[in-house]
Amino acid sequence: MAPKGEREATRSRRQGGFTLLEVMFSMVVMMVGLVSLLAVMTIAMASTQTSEQLAISKRLANEALESILTARETANVSWSQIANGNCSVGGTCGIFLSGAQAIDLPGVDGIVGTNDDAAAGPQVLEQPGSTGVYAGTCPPDSCISLTNYTRTIVITPYTVAGVPVENLNSVTITVTYINPQLHVPQNYILQSLISEYR
Repeated sequence: MAPKGEREATRSRRQGGFTLLEVMFSMVVMMVGLVSLLAVMTIAMASTQTSEQLAISKRLANEALESILTARETANVSWSQIANGNCSVGGTCGIFLSGAQAIDLPGVDGIVGTNDDAAAGPQVLEQPGSTGVYAGTCPPDSCISLTNYTRTIVITPYTVAGVPVENLNSVTITVTYINPQLHVPQNYILQSLISEYR
């Protein structure tokens, strides 16, 4: 057994608490954890913004496809007009504009992506305000400008082994937007087939 004086010295060292080195090391470990948590939160917020833009892109592409299908179903236009506006001499022209177009409201014909859309003005995505009810005006509703988006509608004859299938077209709708975090264009592409028959 150790002498009494030696036991008291050992006990006082054990009861002395943490050393400065231990406290500094624990602070470094805690700071690394907090910085990592901050990085994860930043990535989560950026992903939320990107997913909102992707959802808007899907909505705009579906809106265009539904407009094309509605034009066919209601017989507002002939089958030969459900094409891009590439006109040949003596032939009928398609009503859909070629190339990337601004997101405008449907024009007088009620069909998205045609010549009369520009006269109807830019489309705005309207969401309910703080009350959760559409008021029909901004504010109190929350309105999102769609100037960051463009839409391209490409309608071509569907082919199998290079041979066009009669009365069947391929529709490709591409919505492009600039990702604000990455500052690069991103695309959402919707492809479908449409036949002359209802």
